[in-house]
Amino acid sequence: MVDYLAAVYINPWLLVIIIVALIVFLYFVVIWVIRAHQRKVEAGKEELIGRKAVVKTALNPKGMVFIEDELWNAVIESGTAEPDEEVTIIKVEGLKLTVKK
Repeated sequence: MVDYLAAVYINPWLLVIIIVALIVFLYFVVIWVIRAHQRKVEAGKEELIGRKAVVKTALNPKGMVFIEDELWNAVIESGTAEPDEEVTIIKVEGLKLTVKK
């Protein structure tokens, strides 16, 4: 009779090392997934509301503001704003921002 179990012998230390490596890998994957789900949304209009923008053309009441290397059409809520003044974005409607001083 042939002893076929001797042909598939696996070193127990090799098995332990593989299992430990797999557990460590899965631990880091789970941590990465949890952190990804906890991050704040950084896209869309939610990101712009409350941010500061710099006036590029006078807002009287319409003009242009500069935020994150982009020019946006803007309307000031009340009053006027001169170039290089800082305004706060309060509303986003399509490609038009509503701002206030």
